[in-house]
Amino acid sequence: MSIKSDKWIRRMAEREGMIEPFEEDQVRYVNERRVISYGTSSYGYDVRCADEFKVFTNIHSAVVDPKGFDEKSFVDVKGDVCVIPPNSFALARTVEYFRIPRSVLTICLGKSTYARCGIIVNVTPLEPEWEGHVTLEFSNTTNLPARIYANEGVAQMLFLESDEVCDVSYKDRGGKYMGQRGVTLPRT
Repeated sequence: MSIKSDKWIRRMAEREGMIEPFEEDQVRYVNERRVISYGTSSYGYDVRCADEFKVFTNIHSAVVDPKGFDEKSFVDVKGDVCVIPPNSFALARTVEYFRIPRSVLTICLGKSTYARCGIIVNVTPLEPEWEGHVTLEFSNTTNLPARIYANEGVAQMLFLESDEVCDVSYKDRGGKYMGQRGVTLPRT
């Protein structure tokens, strides 16, 4: 299994629609304003966070249960900035829509800009032939409120291509998050 380069990422985005919308280079400025970078890097793709968030709240004293998640545990926020309370988390989604090739596994890592502020980005691997907007989870590990900026870079996707195609892809087994759009809560 090998990591894929910027050349491969550009080729797959242009020919196969692997990432839409797609930035072929790193974007560091928008309208002469510095932003947290996004777009193609040497061996990855830095994704942006869309402007829709679900911020965790304990107003209803709900129990967090992955088999029976209560949507009332979140407050919907739409805007250029999302403030995550101390020691809490928020869900968001990527601006980009992904179509992962059958021979590829994609791993997401947080950007250092956020990591150095105590904000952890957690995303499960994007499996072969999965497609959709990626749901992002931001954990604020600090005891202070933390900001997440919409339409700026938040995480980096690394594409690993196998030397052998899998027998059963995410699409083949009818994965429950196939084709997801928007911020997607846990499904059972």
